[in-house]
Amino acid sequence: MSAHLQGVAVSPGSAIAPVVLVGSAPAIPMDEPRTTDVAATQERVAQAFDSVAESLERRAESATDTAREILQMTALMARDKTLRKAVDERIAAGSGPLTAVSAGVGQICDSFLALGDYFAERATDVRDVGNRVVARLSGSADPGIPLLESQCVLVAEDLAPAETATLDPALVLGIVTEAGGRNGHTAILAAQLGIPAVVQVAGATELAEGTLVAVDGDTGQVTVDPDGDLRDALQHKVTARNNAIGRHHGAGRTKDGHPVALLANIGTAKDAEAAATQDVEGVGLFRTEVLFLGQQSAPTVEEQTAIYSRVFAAFGSRRVVVRTLDAGADKPLSFADLGAEDNPALGVRGLRMSQACPDLLDNQLAALAAAAKDTDAAVKVMAPMVATVDEARWFAQRVHEHGLPESGVMIEVPAAALRAETVLAQVEFGSLGTNDLAQYTMAADRTHSAFSDLLDPWQPAVLDVIAAASAGASSAGRPLGVCGESAGDPLMACVLAGLGVTSLSMAPAKLGLVRFALATHSLDTCAQMADAARSATSPAEALEAAAALADAGLRDLL
Repeated sequence: MSAHLQGVAVSPGSAIAPVVLVGSAPAIPMDEPRTTDVAATQERVAQAFDSVAESLERRAESATDTAREILQMTALMARDKTLRKAVDERIAAGSGPLTAVSAGVGQICDSFLALGDYFAERATDVRDVGNRVVARLSGSADPGIPLLESQCVLVAEDLAPAETATLDPALVLGIVTEAGGRNGHTAILAAQLGIPAVVQVAGATELAEGTLVAVDGDTGQVTVDPDGDLRDALQHKVTARNNAIGRHHGAGRTKDGHPVALLANIGTAKDAEAAATQDVEGVGLFRTEVLFLGQQSAPTVEEQTAIYSRVFAAFGSRRVVVRTLDAGADKPLSFADLGAEDNPALGVRGLRMSQACPDLLDNQLAALAAAAKDTDAAVKVMAPMVATVDEARWFAQRVHEHGLPESGVMIEVPAAALRAETVLAQVEFGSLGTNDLAQYTMAADRTHSAFSDLLDPWQPAVLDVIAAASAGASSAGRPLGVCGESAGDPLMACVLAGLGVTSLSMAPAKLGLVRFALATHSLDTCAQMADAARSATSPAEALEAAAALADAGLRDLL
């Protein structure tokens, strides 16, 4: 008889395949000899850290978009001076190398978890680095995913970013983890790769290797030994989705013709060239920080211009919305170190980093302006983490001084959402970053698995904040898009359209079903769905209320 495990759905779709368990980290021997030659041991450990960093950096070179960014951030952890110092101190006190690495990693992880917010997610990166260093020191293979020879569902306590970033969707049909959260690296990368994923599944790692499981990335249900009826139902849903996606093409619009532009999220020139070949109206989020992370010095104006020119050329005359450098907090820059902060997520990040280091912004704007002159793309430039009218005005002035005609702001802070009319009056457009907006609205660390319910995109309070921002944008006569994870949810896409959002930007793999969802609902129905969701008292009620008003053809696909 089938058994059911319930978790949190983080990447849509379904899969049926045998379980492959992800290998655990090497064990630290309890009786490891103490260090007698401190200098030699410290050098040996330093070489292991360097080897791990170099390996991650090589993998980043061939990765795309978010995967590249995450691999670079993990490599930075392997080069982190604080982590290495914590290990060296233990070696100097006589600990053996494996024991010293384990204890040093534990110390840094504890401090990151205590800080919460973005740093809690970085604890996973640190553990991954530590496990890889221990493996090199002990002569073992790197921990993690074994060599895959056939299609499977990966099951793990958690997947390290470096592991998830290089998965092959042709072999990995689904992902199930006991840890993780809605906005963790596993969730983001799985969605980008189009792999159904469920996190926070208690007891998942107790499944035997080879056990057949069905993963439903829409409902969060994992079924052990699924029967024929369930297999048929999931296969029917896959076929129905493919048929629905194939019926609609071109510009995004509702059933009655109201336009809602459908755009792609990208991070590199390679991403742009791949996305430009698809049925997409342009780019709604070009994450330019991918060019800066992991570098010892800022890329020059000429280096940036070359990359931006490739991106703009790929999209011809279509729009490309560029987000200026979004660094700080979980994205530290070695060449823009402004010192330690008690709470980096509420400190110098986003636009505040640009204001503290204006040369970085000016060089980036100069490169964007130079690249824009050589192409036909409709280039728009927006700043991250804007909170006030003065910040919006400051950014707009700088953009226009460089000859770029369209400036915009990311609305990720409730203050900017509530004052959207006056904030957006300073610029030409706005874009809602729903991941951070939910985090700051609900006062819940988006990387903390215990807060998944609070960070559910269907939280009525978050929808209220989005509605306030949309109303402000309408009063100011400015378009307002969404480039957070919510944009790729077909049912939520209808609600967002009903709230007045004018564009949706997402991983390209999600565009087809969102296009279908919009095309099967009138704008009036979308508005009714939005009202019903906002009238609910919980995320589950909000989703149910919106789904009740949705076309049956869409409900059958969810």
